[in-house]
Amino acid sequence: MKLSQFKFDLPRELIADHPYKDRDEAKMMVVNRKDKTIEHKRFKDVLSYFNEGDVFVINNTRVFPARLYGKKEKTGASIEVFLLRELNQESRLWDVLVDPARKIRIGNKLYFGEDESLVAEVIDNTTSRGRTLRFLFDGSYDEFKQTLQALGETPLPKIHQRPVEEVDDERYQTIYAKHEGAIAAPTAGMHFSRELMKRLEISGINFAEITLHPGLGNFRAIEVEDLSKHKVDSEEMFINQENADIINNAKKKKRRVCAVGTTSMKALETGVSITGQIKPYSGWTNKFIHPPYTFKTADAMITNFHLPMSPMMMMVSSYIDYDFLKEVYNTAIKKKYKFFTYGDAMLII
Repeated sequence: MKLSQFKFDLPRELIADHPYKDRDEAKMMVVNRKDKTIEHKRFKDVLSYFNEGDVFVINNTRVFPARLYGKKEKTGASIEVFLLRELNQESRLWDVLVDPARKIRIGNKLYFGEDESLVAEVIDNTTSRGRTLRFLFDGSYDEFKQTLQALGETPLPKIHQRPVEEVDDERYQTIYAKHEGAIAAPTAGMHFSRELMKRLEISGINFAEITLHPGLGNFRAIEVEDLSKHKVDSEEMFINQENADIINNAKKKKRRVCAVGTTSMKALETGVSITGQIKPYSGWTNKFIHPPYTFKTADAMITNFHLPMSPMMMMVSSYIDYDFLKEVYNTAIKKKYKFFTYGDAMLII
């Protein structure tokens, strides 16, 4: 398929800039793939669409405060540093993006914090905006990570055009986040409240946890018209034996498996074998799912409403049919559903 087929006009006011007061009060569009029907509910109603023994696959990644603001040595120019991934723990090496990039060259030092207590040296150029930094820090690794946590900011996407607020520290995160490594939140999972999770458990719904650390590739513009030529950024992911067994046993007993979010779906489609079994996995995935594609594991999916021409929109299109997706998104705009980070939910059954 072509990139231009995923272009549509999204009114700016439909991009949700703030979260709902209560996580599970978001609107939820229920989309039936087989019958091509659409219902309008609240997310807390998700309970009524699943039965005892069904499994929700959730991504337990944890977002870390990846955006730092510093100053360049000598000139004092303000520099934004976006932490992408840690390359070497012992050497404090990090892969980062810098802005404005034209001012940052190999050998430059950057200072962070009001007291300039954290210093980094640029040791390599990776892309036009990419750099490798070595942080110069004398304390222990735990003290270093605590310093990054204290100086860093929640990496809320800049499309929101507002300062990061205290509420984002909690709400740009799922309630079941465990393993730090994400620089973008698995937003579909942010609709689950503790109360709803408990109600689902009481109803006999099981949860299988995977870990996939979403990266900037989720927001990077696709620059080729032919989607088969697009290369995505690799993301680290893990599936252990215990959680693979939960999913496989559900499939064996003819129970439904629901992928919570595009990241969980990507992990499932990466970890599935040719026999349809989920295998333990530890490594990286650069899987790019776009039409046409045959899914091998999930019987249902929870997702948000995505931005035009985004990889997430393309995955959803693969799952529900391109023409039906256009109808669904037209309905969402007409009914004023909210899109993107803090937006409303879609349950696909």
